[in-house]
Amino acid sequence: MKMTGAQILVRCLEQEGVEHIFGIPGGVMLPTFDVLYDSKKIKFILTRHEQGATHMADGYARATGKVGVCMVTSGPGATNTVTGLATAFMDSVPLVCITGQVVTHAIGSDAFQEADTVGITRPVTKHNYLVKDVKDLARVIREAFYIASTGRPGPVLIDFPVDVSRAETDFEWPEEICMRGYQPIPKNFAGEFPKRQILDIAQAIKKSRKPCLYVGGGAIVSQADKEVRQLVEKTGIPITTTVLGLGIFPEEHPSSLRMLGMHGTHYANYAVQNCDLLIAVGARFDDRVTGKIDGFAPHAKIVHIDIDPASISKVVRVKYPVIGDVKPVLQELNKHVTDKRKQIRPWLNQIEQWKKKHPLKYKKDNVLRQEYIIERVGELTQHKAIVVTGVGQHQMWTAQWYGFKNPRSIITSGGLGTMGYGFPAAIGAQISRPKETVVCFDGDGSFQMTMSELATVVGYKVPVKVIIMDNSFLGMVRQWQELFYNRRYSATVLGPSNPDFVKIAESYGVYAVCLTRKEDVDKVLKKAFQHRGPAIIHAKVAKEDNVFPMVPAGAALDQVMDMA
Repeated sequence: MKMTGAQILVRCLEQEGVEHIFGIPGGVMLPTFDVLYDSKKIKFILTRHEQGATHMADGYARATGKVGVCMVTSGPGATNTVTGLATAFMDSVPLVCITGQVVTHAIGSDAFQEADTVGITRPVTKHNYLVKDVKDLARVIREAFYIASTGRPGPVLIDFPVDVSRAETDFEWPEEICMRGYQPIPKNFAGEFPKRQILDIAQAIKKSRKPCLYVGGGAIVSQADKEVRQLVEKTGIPITTTVLGLGIFPEEHPSSLRMLGMHGTHYANYAVQNCDLLIAVGARFDDRVTGKIDGFAPHAKIVHIDIDPASISKVVRVKYPVIGDVKPVLQELNKHVTDKRKQIRPWLNQIEQWKKKHPLKYKKDNVLRQEYIIERVGELTQHKAIVVTGVGQHQMWTAQWYGFKNPRSIITSGGLGTMGYGFPAAIGAQISRPKETVVCFDGDGSFQMTMSELATVVGYKVPVKVIIMDNSFLGMVRQWQELFYNRRYSATVLGPSNPDFVKIAESYGVYAVCLTRKEDVDKVLKKAFQHRGPAIIHAKVAKEDNVFPMVPAGAALDQVMDMA
């Protein structure tokens, strides 16, 4: 059957099971949008900015594990996706971004709305394509989804010239995928020599007197929450997680050390610094986790289990490397480990002492503080909501105080730290899981970067609940200025020009309320959660609170600052 490139693109997206696409149309994409108009399987979500579209696709992917899809026009449409692509790339999020392009014969001529999209996005994508022949299109789309979702996931971009979208060819769906240059570690593959490697790790665990488990977002990507929990409950080994690993293990469990790193708990950081065996699972030893590399886990032999061979010993030299999918590796490891609680009782007692001496805390007074709001949201939602954040102080306080217990329950920009991410990502998460409660904690600085997407939540009746933490500062930067730059608040004061977020939300037709008093928190939250549509809470919180504990940049993990 003869089909145009635009028809082939839409048919292939339907074959891949795509149900939602986020984006904005443009001239060179008109043939494709004309075909999309008739699709019965795909719903297009019209956003108000291409960055918002990419973050929505990202949030959609993180909430479900499926490939998120966005579609934009050429030139500025494509370049506006770069921040979203970089965010997804850093956090290993499966994404396919389809960008329009000028006619192939005009590429390189500085045509209207032309940009070197492939060149611009190459550093922030797992792979990208420029389709020059309509005969290649079906194969390219099939490969793009395969690359995005296999091995270590990531974003893939398809640059789609308008003349290719109009050209015709015989359509054939490529059932088989054969790529000589791409051979990812397959799912359910535990490693080339799993038995020997895993037996070595089991033996190291047996000999260890101070073991510690360190789990990252890769374990959630692998859907290994049951295996992680089994390893902890079978052995009694304490567990700490990265920000992206939150939810892999319930934080109320006695074996949980909660989050480690720059704003992690004292006891998680002390455990890592004093352990003799550190078992890293689906984590990449980010600098916010390790602190000073030379001083990281100085007494430990390190195990590293990861699907990405390039991650092994990239930052920290490891003694026991395992290249494989986390889930089957842990399934095999769990067959060879036994209860260690009696053997490591002194170690567990030491950790309990650290927990009692250095608990997470904040000022319990009558001031409206972000920690209190976040803690109450956790309790009112029974810690079961999908929580999305922007970037800054509110992000770290959310990681500390919500109380995560389920995988894929926190969606946040970990590696890139993208302000403006939270609100659109929450929209994508809510669209992907319409029956769930989605709560977005955002900062007054972060929210203003993408708040134009208020039109999107209204247009598609997306019932996301957004709590804007307005402290009138770029809070995290201000905190560093207070602690390390003698309170010289250079370009971090937002207060004088912050808008009335309630009036802005109401102008779009969104239910909104201002929160100024601690005693009103529960009443305001309950009313917002009961509201059927989207809701905005403008919380005017304490202006100069700081996130503690804190490991200063360049310090070792056990060099922890805390509130006075």
